Amino acid sequence: MVSGKVKIKNPTGLHLRPAGLFCKTAMQFASKITVQKKTRHEDVTANAKSVLSVLGACIKSGDEIEIICEGEDEEKALREMVQLVEDGLGE
Repeated sequence: MVSGKVKIKNPTGLHLRPAGLFCKTAMQFASKITVQKKTRHEDVTANAKSVLSVLGACIKSGDEIEIICEGEDEEKALREMVQLVEDGLGE
């Protein structure tokens, strides 16, 4: 299992279009990929391969998320998922 923290840079956060791109990228990997967002009141965990799960996490601009990858291609998956967020999720 590997994980990395990254800050959401795009101004609209993970709304439908970037969430779709995020999930589409995650589905290319065999590893289980989850996203965690910590708030003052709770920790939110989302399945990175499910658009509804990612949208339900309500990830906004400026939020720090942790991407957790577990499986045979976990290192490559983490690298690409972090890079996608750092590049602004296509926006």
